[in-house]
Amino acid sequence: MAAATTMTWHEELAMLVDTGVSLPGAGGDETPAAVNVPAVGAGWYGEEEAVGVKAEEGWAQQARGFAESTAEMLLELGRGLWDVGAQCLADAEDTEFARRLRRQAAATGKRLSFMNEYLPEERDPVRCWVVVAAVAFVTLLVLGGGGGDETPVELPKKLYISPPSANRTQLPDGRHLAYEEQGVSAERARFSLIAPHAFLSSRLAGIPGISSSLLEEFGVRLVTYDLPGFGESDPHPGRNLNSSALDILHLANALDIQDKFWIVGYSGGGIHAWSALRYIPDRIAGAAMFAPVANPYDSKMTKDERRKTWESWSTKRKLMHILARRFPSLLPFFYRRSFLSGKQGQPENWLSLSLGKKDKTLLEGPVFQAFWERNVAESVRQADAQPFVEEAVLQVSDWGFSLSDIQTQKKEDRGFFELIKSMFNQVEREWVGFLGPIHIWQGMDDRVVSPSVAEFVRRMVPGATVHKLFDEGHFSYFCFCDECHRQIFSTLFGIPQGPINPVPESSEVVVPEIAEETVTEQEPEN
Repeated sequence: MAAATTMTWHEELAMLVDTGVSLPGAGGDETPAAVNVPAVGAGWYGEEEAVGVKAEEGWAQQARGFAESTAEMLLELGRGLWDVGAQCLADAEDTEFARRLRRQAAATGKRLSFMNEYLPEERDPVRCWVVVAAVAFVTLLVLGGGGGDETPVELPKKLYISPPSANRTQLPDGRHLAYEEQGVSAERARFSLIAPHAFLSSRLAGIPGISSSLLEEFGVRLVTYDLPGFGESDPHPGRNLNSSALDILHLANALDIQDKFWIVGYSGGGIHAWSALRYIPDRIAGAAMFAPVANPYDSKMTKDERRKTWESWSTKRKLMHILARRFPSLLPFFYRRSFLSGKQGQPENWLSLSLGKKDKTLLEGPVFQAFWERNVAESVRQADAQPFVEEAVLQVSDWGFSLSDIQTQKKEDRGFFELIKSMFNQVEREWVGFLGPIHIWQGMDDRVVSPSVAEFVRRMVPGATVHKLFDEGHFSYFCFCDECHRQIFSTLFGIPQGPINPVPESSEVVVPEIAEETVTEQEPEN
């Protein structure tokens, strides 16, 4: 029994096969003659084992033994399968299918006959190559399943959904709209800004990285809100761009914004800013747009403008626009495999973006990564694909208006003499619609919204001012850039004057009384 406990796994494997080898301690024969019989694998251990001393197996010997034993078993398996197949096809040799199969096999074998030069002469090429393929397959499985020393692949982290924290206001139709305020209070604000967010975003975006000191310096109150179905806002299945403009109007009224306010539209949020300029122009003081989108299927786009709009997009992004236009019911499948999967991901992958150098540098930074994860987690809080489908469809479907409707030339009934006079004198054209300032900042290295879109917008909206930003991308000028934000506010509001500081009523009453008493006491001296 002592000899049995020292047997190697090779000897145990040999016992399963009738090899005629007599092992020590087997059948009560303990004579030294039994030791001199070469056992299976006796040459794998070196000289120490030849003199009767058992050496401990190393991992290399075990791997080699396993590979050789596996090869032998696969060889026997291959021969058995070949015999079974030959017996099954013995009666089918004269069929039409068998004849065609033999012709194809003969043609294929002729093309691959050059490989037979690497085989020994006594080997059957067909059987041998089947065994080689089987061994190669098993070897790949073993090598692929090892990987003990490889660095483990880090699995994507789950999105962290924070507890609800938004302020909410009820709209006239009963829905609740979630919003967030930054900057100065309502009574101290010189300027009020309302910013609808872009696709796969939320109220937490606003103007990413805007400093509270800059808002205080210019006296700005910034209000951001969640679109219906995003973040903590209730969904609105029947929404369109008209209802989007009304949501902005009701939010302004609920927050007691008495004067006109500015509208901010960044990227996909631009469609909601355009709707505000179209449907509630009397409440808008001006518009600040940053790479705003336009409908890529707009009938007023020229072929060259449409080509330039599409050519900078990745193939997947083009596919998503086509699906939104033609087959929107397929979009949830892609959304659930990306940003609705509950895991963290990169914006360029989830949104199928092609990014320039500055955008890539910004997105790889830890500050933007932290902002992106928090913003996306809030956007998908309700885990419903329908709001995202609605937003995607809104961008590529009929908006209900054209950009040219925002500013239209005033039509006047002119008589014959007025028409003749206008032919010789340049008459200034009069416009109707939104006549306030519209500023558009467009990065010339933007591969998400092509610069050609800004040119199309300026052609449709003559009163718009386009600021071309050379070497800037889609994110680099708008996100986490203090100097950029200061330039933007200076363009919109001029010299910073700080917030409005109301003077207490008590001081206004006391000062005039003192002045009157002083004058009264001095009158007798005169």
